[in-house]
Amino acid sequence: MKIFYFGEDHLTPNLALQIANNKITCEIGKRAKVNIQESRKNTLDIAHSERTVYGINTGFGPLCDTRISKEQIKLLQENILKSHSVGVGPIVPDLIAKLMLITKVHALSMGYSGISLEVLERIVFFIHHEIIPEVPSQGSVGASGDLAPLAHLFLPIIGLGKVKINGEIMSAAKMHTLHDLAPLPLGAKEGLALINGTQFILSYAVLGLSRFYNCLEAADIVGAMSLEGLLGSISPFTKELHELRPFEGSQLVAARMNTLLSGSEMVASHEDCDRVQDPYSLRCIPQVHGASRNAWSHLNELVITELNSVTDNPIILNAQTSISGGNFHGQLLAMPLDYAGLAAAEIGNISDRRTYLLLEGKTAGLPRLLMKNTGINSGFMIPQYTSAALASENKGLCWPASADSIPTSLGQEDHVSMGSISGRKLNIIIDNLEHILAIELICAAQAFDYHKPLKSGLVLDHCHELIRTKINHAEEDRIFSEDIKLAHELISSGALVKKANETAQAHHIDLGSAVG
Repeated sequence: MKIFYFGEDHLTPNLALQIANNKITCEIGKRAKVNIQESRKNTLDIAHSERTVYGINTGFGPLCDTRISKEQIKLLQENILKSHSVGVGPIVPDLIAKLMLITKVHALSMGYSGISLEVLERIVFFIHHEIIPEVPSQGSVGASGDLAPLAHLFLPIIGLGKVKINGEIMSAAKMHTLHDLAPLPLGAKEGLALINGTQFILSYAVLGLSRFYNCLEAADIVGAMSLEGLLGSISPFTKELHELRPFEGSQLVAARMNTLLSGSEMVASHEDCDRVQDPYSLRCIPQVHGASRNAWSHLNELVITELNSVTDNPIILNAQTSISGGNFHGQLLAMPLDYAGLAAAEIGNISDRRTYLLLEGKTAGLPRLLMKNTGINSGFMIPQYTSAALASENKGLCWPASADSIPTSLGQEDHVSMGSISGRKLNIIIDNLEHILAIELICAAQAFDYHKPLKSGLVLDHCHELIRTKINHAEEDRIFSEDIKLAHELISSGALVKKANETAQAHHIDLGSAVG
């Protein structure tokens, strides 16, 4: 199995998820261990000197001018984990907590944080043995690091808090007994190094990037199916048109649409029709989907930078130089996360519009509400209500959390990022987006059926066949929430995108994709 070396290798969102999902293993690199031990020695030298250095021999936040005696330094570091464990709200998903452990070890292994190798190896032990600390989801303002979530994350190291092992929630004390471990004492700066950083924001960003990418890929497939069902034109996807306005995202989407619709008998069936142009939700798929892909690319670039950065405070450069700065401030991720949330919501907005078009029954010979015997049957009218409700909810969620700031720490932290809220909000928007796309998928598949025996291109035909293995065509009303659940699974699990990619690969078709 491939090994990722913390503190040495270059971490990407995809690699972080592979480690979290046990696809690759991890350990602290040999060179990194040397750097960690050197940084620890420098920190202890500072702690035993007469110099006053923030976080090593002083209090925290507004107590930065309170000198702490050498005898109390260890107590201070344990107290900071206790006092900052003030999170509330639902417990974060296991994957988020594990990503927090992974991203934190990598940042601390760079050798500028003054933490001991023993503490970092204990965190790696947690990763290897699927020991997942309980972390409440609310309480971080995303500025002096994600203080509350990270404090909860590392309480088990000192024998406090709760963890989950194999689905069982237990005390840290029981976990220590189970694994024949003892709580670790924390020395100078170690507690502060553990709770200072952006790993809560970052972990939600890593998960959001993966989920959003899947939605972008799925949206092109579902949008192409809707266009087929509505017998829309492919001329808006002409390569030369998009070369005149050469945004990377729109060029990629236009190429994908052309490929997905290539060889379609449905497209060929209306080549000589008198319809001049399609509504924007069909005609402008490259521009709208492409703009959201550009937002995804921007966030991806910044997240990769953050994954390989040192974000705690103070930074220990050597035994003589420590710098108290602001690398913990979440603004660098908060703003692009808010932008990505808007971009995800827009994919839902245009998807809902296409669903509405499919129901109108005005073009392409489709029956109104996508069902022949309406009156006694409501057809697919009400699933679109749900799509509309989710699209509207997402609009409210698009208010940028990073536009707000509330002073904390008696004014010491007088500008905060709220990036923790940005990260959580992006993933809630994606929750809704997956369901919106699922509803469009059901309706597009129903429209496909009405054009049989005409075939689409290979990729879309195989996608339609996959849908029909899970969801039957409907000519009378049924409990459509069951259909939505099944379609949502096809979207959220990546099964639809996987089917498209496997079909394309098997037939040497280049669908084109950004780096995921």
